[in-house]
Amino acid sequence: MAIPVVEVERYQELLADKSERLREQFARFSPPELEVYPSPPAHYRQRCEFRIWHEGDDLYYVMFEDNPEDPTKKRPRRMDQYDVASERINELMPALIDAIRDQPVLRRKLFQVEFLTTLKGETLVTLIYHRPLEEDWECLARELERKLDVMIIGRSRKQRIVLTRDHVWEQLEVDGQQFHYQQVENSFTQPNARICMAMLSWAREVTGDSGDRDLVELYCGNGNFTIALAENFRRVLATEISRTSVASARINLERNQITNAFVSRMSAEDFSSALKKDKGGRRVDEMELASYDFSTVLVDPPRAGLDDASCAQISVYDRILYISCNPDSLAANLDKLTSSHRIVRFGLFDQFPFTHHCECGVLLERR
Repeated sequence: MAIPVVEVERYQELLADKSERLREQFARFSPPELEVYPSPPAHYRQRCEFRIWHEGDDLYYVMFEDNPEDPTKKRPRRMDQYDVASERINELMPALIDAIRDQPVLRRKLFQVEFLTTLKGETLVTLIYHRPLEEDWECLARELERKLDVMIIGRSRKQRIVLTRDHVWEQLEVDGQQFHYQQVENSFTQPNARICMAMLSWAREVTGDSGDRDLVELYCGNGNFTIALAENFRRVLATEISRTSVASARINLERNQITNAFVSRMSAEDFSSALKKDKGGRRVDEMELASYDFSTVLVDPPRAGLDDASCAQISVYDRILYISCNPDSLAANLDKLTSSHRIVRFGLFDQFPFTHHCECGVLLERR
């Protein structure tokens, strides 16, 4: 994997190239004009992880990149600063190294550091070790929390020590509203907060005419879209398989005073079976499926996209809002979905500047 090189002066040129590639890739679907949402060209990632390299008395961050001399091996690159990461992460990178360099208890067998920050600078730092953590580590780590004004979690094999709390609270402004999100350590969150705000605003716009009908959401995560879209629908039923994400989504619904959404812990496959009345049980009963009038389905699947059964499942809805982090799997799914639906909105959200990766949003309506 290439480590992004931030070239601010070339950003618009590279974004134009990415946009053109996407237009060519999806031309066979005859989509409407591509709507392009640019990222800040630097300091756009709110979370990053680095390996820690020990070299004599020194230690420093590294990331791994492809090695042209030996394609079977990655090579480490020293990262004293990282222009991709938020300004808060860049501020903390040298400060953390300086604070632990001469502290054997904090330094010994430190293997990896993970940063999770918010737009307002709240920060959670996870220190990962190849050794058990004992009381002396915890005492010094608490001093480090106070010194750096961060929250710290220590991890080692079968051990997780949370000193203050295991999450940050992100606040996103979308269409003049403030949405609050609990983002938990080691759980998925959108890395580019400003692009996330653009995605939420776009999703709200394209579903703004939903009337008095309902939304079903698969792969809802911590409720990122659930919370922003709830006011566009009579009711929202969201499903997610991750226990941590479901707990966080429910907390986020309460924090944002969303009363017309329900989150169930269930896989997309089990939910499909429940809709067909092939699956019962307590969780199915809690959803009260018969009380919903779904007009729209929202899917935000992993990079692999949807399997054939899931494509068939979502094609029964009048509208499909598909958020994708992989244009290749999106295109493969659209080969099936466009037999019954047509693309009416098409967005490119440059979640990952200076790479070939991009986030797409597609709204499909029944033909």
